[in-house]
Amino acid sequence: MSEQTPAPLMVIGAGIAGLTAALEAAEAGREVVLVERQPSIGGRVLNNHNYFPKLCPPSCGMEINTRRLENNPRITVFTSTTVSKAERVGDLWEVALTTAPAYVNSRCTACDECSRVCPVKVPDPFNLGQVEVPAIHLPHLDAWPQRYVLERAACPTDCTACVDTCQYLAIDLGASEQVTNLTAGAVVLATGWQPYPLENLSDLGGGELPNVINNVTMERLVSPTGPTGGKILCPGSNAAPQRVAFVQCAGSRDVNHLPYCSAVCCLAAMKQAMYVKEQLPDCEVSIYYIDRRTPGRNEDMLTRVEALEGVELIKGKVGRIEQGDAQDVVLRVENVETGELLKVKADLAVLATGMVPALSEGTLPFAVRTDDDGFGLEDDDANLFVAGVAKRPEDVAASVRDATGTAAKACVGALRSAP
Repeated sequence: MSEQTPAPLMVIGAGIAGLTAALEAAEAGREVVLVERQPSIGGRVLNNHNYFPKLCPPSCGMEINTRRLENNPRITVFTSTTVSKAERVGDLWEVALTTAPAYVNSRCTACDECSRVCPVKVPDPFNLGQVEVPAIHLPHLDAWPQRYVLERAACPTDCTACVDTCQYLAIDLGASEQVTNLTAGAVVLATGWQPYPLENLSDLGGGELPNVINNVTMERLVSPTGPTGGKILCPGSNAAPQRVAFVQCAGSRDVNHLPYCSAVCCLAAMKQAMYVKEQLPDCEVSIYYIDRRTPGRNEDMLTRVEALEGVELIKGKVGRIEQGDAQDVVLRVENVETGELLKVKADLAVLATGMVPALSEGTLPFAVRTDDDGFGLEDDDANLFVAGVAKRPEDVAASVRDATGTAAKACVGALRSAP
């Protein structure tokens, strides 16, 4: 009697947690289906300039993972794909995947000829809409697969400029969506997170004052592939700031917004304070915090930042940010240690907005149990597992560790469902 091939493991989300879970499971001998709704893998980690704990560009670590991916025949990758249906049938999951129309197909060589002739510009999602790119473009420099995408809805009527210039026949303006039905032995949800909307923080100038940005935007400003080519500039004046204020727990640990701590915001502000001082040594940097949370070996980061000349850490709650007399902003701050109410000017204010689990959007057709904050809870009986920031707020290194453990649990769960 021959053994039947067990159903594959399915991983939803190809950010650092999902990619890690897929690679670890495949390298342990499991067949894996990796599903990503964006046109390329990597998730939010690639938006960072540098990441913990090594403070190096994420592209280097991601390149190692994409090589592992390319060299592993056990992993099947679906990009630009969402889960449109999921049903528990016996011990297995029956899943329908809907892949968006592939207007640019696998023949694409990323030569850029189509982008050069495209007559239309659209906001660049990778740079958070701060600049525009041609409607047909590479998602970003480190995109995998290295294939252009087309914002078809932006195309002028009857425009075929990109098709006419493509010598590889890689563009099909009439492409349609595809539905793929699969069976999975276990499912790992690694759907990641979204930053808490800046517009919800109008008291702090969010969405209203141009020189009030969030910490995610700050990472793009410093990146060489960002909207300013790596220069820290105030959006309202396009000038380098002389005073930068980091506002911690902006909407976090707050009953009116997010009641929880997002775990990484203190370290992110300290890292970004180092960015500022490296690029603008004379800039004055203030970090306003409720508590300084740098657990474990990351305590060294606090020590390094405290020692930087021109950086001040102030235990104080920023209650309001208003427009100043010129291009600056005015922070109304309560200094907790002295009891003083202060009015402080800054050229740029960076709000530490928290992590909101993407699971809370409720767009997946799985009956996912969540905690009171919207983070996912695993269901061993249903072989439905959760990894990375879908489970709890954490940094990149912690997400990798968590995803590795989740992959092991999912592999065991899938074996239980094997015929």
